[in-house]
Amino acid sequence: MIQGAFGSKGQLFFQIDLITCDGLNLPVDAMLDTGFTGFMAINKQDLDSLDWVYMGNEPLRTAQGEIIFDRYSGKVLLNEQEYEIPVYAGDEITEVLLGSEWLKILPLVVNYQAGILSLG
Repeated sequence: MIQGAFGSKGQLFFQIDLITCDGLNLPVDAMLDTGFTGFMAINKQDLDSLDWVYMGNEPLRTAQGEIIFDRYSGKVLLNEQEYEIPVYAGDEITEVLLGSEWLKILPLVVNYQAGILSLG
């Protein structure tokens, strides 16, 4: 189970590791976005150091309508377990986003009043 932190506007943040193709772990704070239905989204510029495999592009529905995203095969370390997942990359993404697909395999516990936030 990983502990998260609440942002100043109620965002849910978790620290995860992005794993490069060379096996290096890069820790990042990722924001849980339940409106995003994939596993992870990231800004295209952040992909340079990861060297993940490009898998093509795919249209996804967003709040701004349907947008074409580049899709990569990426590796992340979350809850002390390594996952190989599809990662969507776009120019307008400002945070590393964890999507609601994680909630199908990992339980989320949130209690703002008690300051409890965990995933896994």
